[in-house]
Amino acid sequence: MKLLGIHRNQKFSPNHIGNDDAIFSLTAQALEKRGNQIRICSEDDFLEQTTVAEQRIFTMARQKAVVQKLQAVETAGAVVVNSGFGIQNCFRINMHRALEENGVPVPRSIIMSTAENDPLNEWTDQGFWIKRGDFHAIHREDVTFVRSRKEGREMLREYARRDIAEVLISEHLAGDLVKFYGVRGTDFFYWFYPYEHNHHKYVEYEAINGKAHHHAFDEADLQKVATASAAAVGVSIYGGDAIVGKDGSFHIIDLNDWPSFAPCREEAADAIADVLHQTFTQAEL
Repeated sequence: MKLLGIHRNQKFSPNHIGNDDAIFSLTAQALEKRGNQIRICSEDDFLEQTTVAEQRIFTMARQKAVVQKLQAVETAGAVVVNSGFGIQNCFRINMHRALEENGVPVPRSIIMSTAENDPLNEWTDQGFWIKRGDFHAIHREDVTFVRSRKEGREMLREYARRDIAEVLISEHLAGDLVKFYGVRGTDFFYWFYPYEHNHHKYVEYEAINGKAHHHAFDEADLQKVATASAAAVGVSIYGGDAIVGKDGSFHIIDLNDWPSFAPCREEAADAIADVLHQTFTQAEL
């Protein structure tokens, strides 16, 4: 099969440029070993193409204009993984709504305009998180922990100055931060404590979340809920973060399309190539 691969622009890989490049390259190599012909392009190159010859596309793209073009070629009949519609569903507010509507355990949250002057009347004792609503975190300031309503008001003004119209405000949950990766349609699932493996975008978050206490929880249940989360937003290649409480309960705090899979990329690349090859083989084009 002739496949098009669109890799991720570096600005959408904060502190993970090399890791994102590595999983994409390994996946492309694994697809070639399965007999496929691969053409690779950047997000900007894809935008410049007036026509797209390949009808089978795998992509880590996140640029909004690219996502819209992916949606257009999908609507016209191409098969795209992850789907452009799924990628858009992983934008912060879209993601939260999809998870909440599908019964996935998530933190209590509200959606608020940055034009508001008073962010919250609650959650101030333990602090709360303000997250840009229209996209993923690509700068440190896109996800901010604040300890008071005063800090919250100042942060809303900062977001407004950056032309971010809406934010998601979520309660801070005490517990262990767990990161997970999965490939829907396969048995592949991997989880770990990111701070213990020096795997994090922004090191200062560790001081807020604290070191892991290794609270016991049902790993099979986490995999089940993670898979349901990926299905809710419509992606097959996914990763995310959960907070595990003392009682073993957990809440999904983030879900991303095609993350780096850095601690497990060799195994992940084979699983990703398997599901891509199967999806493209079964496609009726």
